[in-house]
Formats: sequence, structure tokens, C-alpha cells
Amino acid sequence: MTPAIALVKKMRINHAVHSYSHDPRTASYGLEAAEQLGLAAERVYKTLLVSTENAELLVALVSVNAQLNLKALAAAAKVKKVEMADPQRVAQKKALRTFVDRSAAEHATIYVSAGRRGLEVELSADDLLALTHGQFAEIASLGH
Repeated sequence: MTPAIALVKKMRINHAVHSYSHDPRTASYGLEAAEQLGLAAERVYKTLLVSTENAELLVALVSVNAQLNLKALAAAAKVKKVEMADPQRVAQKKALRTFVDRSAAEHATIYVSAGRRGLEVELSADDLLALTHGQFAEIASLGH
């Protein structure tokens, strides 16, 4: 069990865990999850970490068939600038400000990483916001 799954269980969030056989050679983990689980890419969300000009880490979730719009995220977070976080700083041990692309609200449930390759958790976007104390924002650009 991953910390993400433990948290949804502890908070009694309605969810489902889905697993698939992960190929480490795959180019896109998110698109692999959608394909392996037979899902539309619009329902599978990738979790990205970015850093602000003040070195604050933020979490952004956009569908796997979209790109994160850094300018839109900076505006939503009310900061001047954001950039993809240094992978060395990515360990997500404490709660970070979280922004979920508004498109997630169009689906009854979405799929997000359960904290390990080959494992996705399905839940409603509203429950994801409640869990993360996050907010919806227009932060995606189509295409990947």
C-alpha cells in the first residue's frame, strides 16, 4: 500500500485502485496508464511539480494528453514565475499548494498516480481537491 492509497482510505474517500503492468521503457507513463487501463487520456491526470521564483514547490495536475501552461499556473498561484522543479527536490513529504486543471471537473471520476508506476487511484476531482486542499484552475494547453 502506498501513502496515497492509505490517505484515501483513512479519509474514507470513495475510490478504486487500478493496477497494470508497467514497462520502464515507455516514453510517457501517463499515456501508458491510459492505454493499459483502456481509458480516454482525458481522464488520466499526471502529477507535476514546479518551483516558484521563491523556491516554493507547487503541485499541478493536468490530463496526460495536455501540457502544463506555466504562465497560467503562475497566475493561478499568484506568483511571478514557475518552472519545472529540480528532480532532486521532488520528494513530496509535506502538503504543497495543489492546482488541478478545471477539465477534471468534466468527469465523474479521474485517475491519478497512486504513488507507484503501474498503480492508479480513481476518484472524483472534488474528492481530490478535498484531500489536497487544492483548487481548480485553467492550467492546461492541449497537446503533449
